[in-house]
Amino acid sequence: MLKDKKVTLPQEIEEDGLIDSSLRPQAIKQYFGQESIKSNIEILIKAAKLRKEALEHILLYGPPGLGKTTLAHIIGNEIKVNVRVTSGPALERPGDLASILSNLGDKDILFIDEIHRIPKTVEETLYPAMEDHALDVIIGKGPSARILRLDLPQFTIIGATTRIGLLSSPIRDRFGVTLRMEYYTNDELAQILTQSANKLTIKAPIEAIIEIAKRARSTPRIANRILKRVRDYAQVHNNNVINQEIVIKCCELLGVDSFGLNNLDYLYFNAIFNKFDGGPVGIETLSAALSEDIGTLEEVVEPFLIQQGLIKKSPRGRILTKLGSEIAQKENRP
Repeated sequence: MLKDKKVTLPQEIEEDGLIDSSLRPQAIKQYFGQESIKSNIEILIKAAKLRKEALEHILLYGPPGLGKTTLAHIIGNEIKVNVRVTSGPALERPGDLASILSNLGDKDILFIDEIHRIPKTVEETLYPAMEDHALDVIIGKGPSARILRLDLPQFTIIGATTRIGLLSSPIRDRFGVTLRMEYYTNDELAQILTQSANKLTIKAPIEAIIEIAKRARSTPRIANRILKRVRDYAQVHNNNVINQEIVIKCCELLGVDSFGLNNLDYLYFNAIFNKFDGGPVGIETLSAALSEDIGTLEEVVEPFLIQQGLIKKSPRGRILTKLGSEIAQKENRP
């Protein structure tokens, strides 16, 4: 069996960047799911247009692959301004941030992905920029050093993070709006997949679309990735004809079952069920037993399993729930 874990990883991989721009919706009416967030953003946009001001700074947080970057671009399209994109790790020095901010136009948007990874010195430079639309530049060194304040145009920062708890209070409090991205229902994923299939000129019946949605771990990025793999499989094995049977065969080859669980998930299950009698077992022990990094288990494997009620954490370690034990017992993968 092909042990390809990438297909159900929520993180963006190199392939995603190649076609994401073509699959991303361009208007808020084309963006399915996140109804509460869309309502809030529509109000913000209308109010800002009426006042002829820049939008409030917006912080989007939630698991990877749920559409934070897409939403930032949609906001820019709706208010017809430019969106500059950067990331926390890319802003290594205050000068990097100053260069970007000084080149923004009036009411433009600066989207900062993984904003929790901004270095502290850069973060402190961001405070006056967000509050006063000004940039404090230190000229010279020692006793002769002086601070020069540069005025900036009105602009909006949209920050995105998967770990809001790592953001410091000063920067978190400077965002006027904080919105939490939720996981998607299968119906919402089916709408997204139908739209993506049309953009990719893929003909797929609704049964095949729903089958993909069930296996996508409630995440649009994963759903689109599986759709592309199904397209490849159908092109090679079934003369470009996609149906429910082809989706199931392709997902079996990829090691993705009807719950969205992959081979790594089952290795995790089997370790707890067979080696440690269903738990509890500590994360360090599991990491050693699986030869996997602790960060991979905690950030990639466990969130979905906990969300689905398959495992639970306790002070003594990880424990399989009744449902998790049933799945591990029924489908004991190598």
